[in-house]
Amino acid sequence: MNIHQILKQLPHRYPILLVDRVLEIEHGVRIKAIKNVSINEPFFVGHFPHHPVMPGVLILEALAQAAALLAFDTLGSAPDDQSVYYFAGIDGARFKRPVEPGDQLILDVTLDRMRAGMFKFTAKAWVGEELASEASLMCTVRSVAKA
Repeated sequence: MNIHQILKQLPHRYPILLVDRVLEIEHGVRIKAIKNVSINEPFFVGHFPHHPVMPGVLILEALAQAAALLAFDTLGSAPDDQSVYYFAGIDGARFKRPVEPGDQLILDVTLDRMRAGMFKFTAKAWVGEELASEASLMCTVRSVAKA
């Protein structure tokens, strides 16, 4: 899945779109995607000027966006103006290695279960062969009222 297909699936845009390409997707099971980390990312200006490191919450957000792509593929649907995909919980988040400019994050997300609009995923972010972060993510799709 290239960036044009990702943009059709995710409502996120710069500077919060954190998935650049999907390498593999196994329907209803697993997704493997990429986030290329560039020194041009806006968060590096303040995190940290003397030693730029990608914030952990943004690593988790990148994993959640990959999870959303897997959820939409699993459901056979795309998001619309009447629904929003939300975080419902994050458990066991661990950060094992700093993510720095020039790194390529491999986002590896597996669907553990799906029930009543709730999804649970096991998510890992890798830089090469090194585990950068891992967490259990819970997400949901909810209808939103139009104003």
